[in-house]
Amino acid sequence: MAREEDHGRTPAELADRVWHLAESIRTALLATQNGARPHVRPLSAIPKRAEDAIYFLVDVSGSKNAEIERNPEVTLAFADTGKGDYVTIAGTASVSNDRARIRELWTPFAKAWWSSEDDPDIRLLTVTPEKAEIWEGPNKLVAAAIMLTAAVTGAAPAVGEHGKVRL
Repeated sequence: MAREEDHGRTPAELADRVWHLAESIRTALLATQNGARPHVRPLSAIPKRAEDAIYFLVDVSGSKNAEIERNPEVTLAFADTGKGDYVTIAGTASVSNDRARIRELWTPFAKAWWSSEDDPDIRLLTVTPEKAEIWEGPNKLVAAAIMLTAAVTGAAPAVGEHGKVRL
């Protein structure tokens, strides 16, 4: 059975790492509740640590908007599979029509979905993080060597670090 390593980090160091991973990975899986089941979809994240928020530009017609209105508790998942780094962030979401903020957060990437930052169908989805969990592991080559060594020796593999933090 895999075991979690003692990360030896302070809550502030863990929070720094959570924000760093979210900022560097940038694509999040957003999980909302669709009745009794989670509904998960990828979105392009705009993390702003100084504002304690992760923003997304979304369409007015998306089902996520109604799901968030019914239940604003969401989970975000970020994954850098090449490095073996993962972070989940649980928080509260809201959807607004803040036109000034939408213009401010507009990027050329958003043009793939809308003609301009003035498109009336764009909405701002804001997630306020409350807690996070990270898993950090070695890259794939090192991970394969660790797993092979564990299989040969019968010892539990040291698969990386894991930590939880309130944000």
